[in-house]
Amino acid sequence: MSSQNPRHDPGPAFRALHRPGNPFILVNVWDQGSARMMAAMGAEALGTSSVAHAFTLGRRDRGTIHRDEALAHAASLVAATGLPVSGDFENGFGDDPDTCAETVRLAAEAGLAGISIEDTRPPAKTSYDFDLAVERIKAAAAAARALKRDFVLVARADGILTGNYDIDEALKRLKAFDQAGADCLYAPMPKTPEDLRCICQSSEKPVNALAAGPYAKLPRTEFARLGVGRISIGGALARKTHQIIHEAGKAMLDRGDFSTMASSLPAATIDDMMQKD
Repeated sequence: MSSQNPRHDPGPAFRALHRPGNPFILVNVWDQGSARMMAAMGAEALGTSSVAHAFTLGRRDRGTIHRDEALAHAASLVAATGLPVSGDFENGFGDDPDTCAETVRLAAEAGLAGISIEDTRPPAKTSYDFDLAVERIKAAAAAARALKRDFVLVARADGILTGNYDIDEALKRLKAFDQAGADCLYAPMPKTPEDLRCICQSSEKPVNALAAGPYAKLPRTEFARLGVGRISIGGALARKTHQIIHEAGKAMLDRGDFSTMASSLPAATIDDMMQKD
């Protein structure tokens, strides 16, 4: 299911963006239109979002997207622009290490520059046992290194986000993921910025931070000061879009009020951004 010329390798350009202390913004998009808009506005790389993708299909978040659907969706975003695209691939779409390895190979065939794999089993949000979590990343990393092109593997320790473990366990897992061959480390939503700094200082590998919740109030310069190498937004942009739909829909359907749509982005402006370079 290759969506790119096999001679084109988005990996090196994508890898080069990961600079600890000088983070780039990985803009998580959900369709070709949002991808082209962000590219036109200066995004350096794009990411899929499992929650945003689920919303486009009228589904709930967590565990409702199948691997073939995620791959086809990702390939459509790869085709939308010339930017590197990273896949938000939840738990790698399976519990066992071999499935994670196969997901890496299929993601590369789809033209992705990399993917992230979590240590959490959807939809229950239970964390994998430590040893299995590490074996899963080790298998995924081995598959990535066996590819004929570059590929950035992000290992996620999601236990702080889900409430399954604390910062000490997250640091233990991230260290093991680092040693297992992950290229980038990610523990979403640590309790404090100081915890995020500790995560960044725990490895020479770049660390991804999620700009959500209280972290959405931090400017890029503060993420840089903390040592972050990459900032993603997850489903935040999609949820913001749905907030506008919700507000406009409530006004229109509850009160017959169309005023929320009186000022909107001109169609001509959007048309210009839809032009693929």
